[in-house]
Amino acid sequence: MATSLPVCDFGWKAPDFSLPSTKSENITLRDAKGPSGLLVMFICNHCPYVLAVLDRIMRDADDLKALGVGVVAISSNDVTSHPKDSFENMAKMADEQAFSFPYLYDKAQDVAHAYDATCTPDFFGFNGKLELQYRGRLDASTSRAGPLDLRRDLFEAMKQVAKTGQGPQDQIASVGCSIKWKTA
Repeated sequence: MATSLPVCDFGWKAPDFSLPSTKSENITLRDAKGPSGLLVMFICNHCPYVLAVLDRIMRDADDLKALGVGVVAISSNDVTSHPKDSFENMAKMADEQAFSFPYLYDKAQDVAHAYDATCTPDFFGFNGKLELQYRGRLDASTSRAGPLDLRRDLFEAMKQVAKTGQGPQDQIASVGCSIKWKTA
């Protein structure tokens, strides 16, 4: 079921984290940050919305890193109900796809809760002061990739953030699968 998320709360400070990566190291918020900002992406292995645009996510991550923006992906889904999102499967996907960014596992779901993450994909774009400047979509794709010439909303917004420290006022919310929360 598709879920939409709220639009940007400008200036909101990035919550700290320390999470294991698929490369067997812990990554913190400070480790992930680049000199011009940080993109935190909540993704997972099984979501059709993520899988439809994974190549575009990887392209934009590489292009943003060239602008000094750090990039990190976090999976927070409950692996009991969604075993495809297990840490072992995350590591396999990161290796097979040759992710150029850390892929982190939020087993306790604390980081997803701290960020108020709603769906996969959910993008949080911060400036160099770790103030939220973008919470919108990658592009106009849905659970199927749109044409290759779609406007790169995420990339263009984060390019602006890297240059000016501020994100665009007009943002379109991302749509994706709901995060799979653990039952109490």
